Amino acid sequence: MKIVALEFYKNGRMNESFALGGSLEKEKINVNKKYPASLQNYLIDTGKEVILVDTGLPIETPDFEDKPDQAMFMGEKVADFKQALKNVGYKIEDVSKIILTHKHPDHAGELRLFDHAKIFMSRIEAEAMKLTSENIVKVDFTDGEYKNFEKSQIIANNIVMLPAYGHTTGNSLVVVEDNGILYMIHGDVTYTDEALRQNQLSVVFEDKELAKETLEIVRTFIKENDTVYLSTHTPEGVTALENNIIMKL
Repeated sequence: MKIVALEFYKNGRMNESFALGGSLEKEKINVNKKYPASLQNYLIDTGKEVILVDTGLPIETPDFEDKPDQAMFMGEKVADFKQALKNVGYKIEDVSKIILTHKHPDHAGELRLFDHAKIFMSRIEAEAMKLTSENIVKVDFTDGEYKNFEKSQIIANNIVMLPAYGHTTGNSLVVVEDNGILYMIHGDVTYTDEALRQNQLSVVFEDKELAKETLEIVRTFIKENDTVYLSTHTPEGVTALENNIIMKL
């Protein structure tokens, strides 16, 4: 089993008001505090098949401009989606499955390249996106409990998809088991790992109460299991993967 990061942007930043401001009281927000930002998705090579978790921004997305008054700057472009895949030694046709955590364009931007692959997403998200192609697998999480999650969907041996509602109504995450370590690829449960540590929400969610419930479930999971926490929007995700850093809460 091998997990690699597809790196798209680096050297970005987000304000504390964005990173923690969904639940942190306004008077406690440090208006001068910045957190490092980036953009990456992840690829799982099981030795038998190649599985992508999310597909980055559309290739034609222009470079982001760093404006001083914006809450989040994604960063400097490292590679577009196709180049990022090539950078880690893979081609579009190598991918047989995609797990989509949620519908936002920085996660779903290049689904159009994968007519040949099975695309797994929660039924809620698929219906929100109005996707009807034959290769779309609408996941209802019918495989029973997994750790402290009430529902799950097995995608492959040692790869499970779990409901993580709130950021979007049908948001999901992925856990990969390898050599006694759990790797949680969570999409946007948090935008910075510091939000996980402080038990705070970012400002981006469709259902705040569900987002709070998901964050607590994720925190309990990490307290109970040795977990490498693989984030999309902070370089901590890349560092954690490269060094097998177990998240501590």
